[in-house]
Amino acid sequence: MDARGYLAERAALLEPFLESSLPGADVEPAALHAAMRHLLLPGGKRLRPGFCFAACEAAGAPPERALAGAAAVELVHTYSLVHDDLPCMDDDALRRGRPTVHVAHGEALAVLAGDALLALAFEVLARSGDAHAVGELAHAAGSRELVGGQALDLAFPGAGPADATAVEAVHRMKSAALIAAAVGLGARAARAEAALHARLCAFGREVGVAFQIADDLLDADDAEACSLARALGSPAAQARAEALLASALARVGDLGARAEPLRQLARYAVRRDA
Repeated sequence: MDARGYLAERAALLEPFLESSLPGADVEPAALHAAMRHLLLPGGKRLRPGFCFAACEAAGAPPERALAGAAAVELVHTYSLVHDDLPCMDDDALRRGRPTVHVAHGEALAVLAGDALLALAFEVLARSGDAHAVGELAHAAGSRELVGGQALDLAFPGAGPADATAVEAVHRMKSAALIAAAVGLGARAARAEAALHARLCAFGREVGVAFQIADDLLDADDAEACSLARALGSPAAQARAEALLASALARVGDLGARAEPLRQLARYAVRRDA
């Protein structure tokens, strides 16, 4: 199965679980619940949940065991997009071809919807009974990772040459942390031993940085400040993404056929054509 086929198959597993975890759009406060659903349902590629499911399978367990982790990761990711789109952040009007949440539902409700999605992520994960998983996702979503990366991205100097080390540091916090957490939660759901869990998390972090470099390359003409394409030029940035991908794939090279979906997703995330 190719990466797109795998994502579609696992999305079919995830969607009913996500739907059942959300309050109905007609449950009061109905306006808030409609705003929560606006970006989450229908969603995007569900790449991060895909990594969670694939890591669980790579560690030797059925994907169903990773449902709570996959849903929690997608809820955190969606909250982050809702907030990133706000006028005080990136001020985007469109997301996935639709009006962003603050455009469709108002800025105040968008803030509250993001808050509620984040809270729901931890409610869903807490029901799984794994306190370590809750802590792992909380760290990835906090000031030393995802939120901290967004703060550094907002403050990134837009004038003069970009520093490649500083750019990668932001990518490691803002983008790679959540992908690494998705992989880590999948490994935890499979009850992977500590060494395998650490190895898979390192895989996720390298893929996550390479994934963001791929975004930099796609947006190379948009004058993004925090961009490795801006810091190194597109050819060198592409080479760096490929080097990170190769390192990540080497980390799971001994896991055999059960890790093939994880490898396929990594290639797809970085090359976008797998």
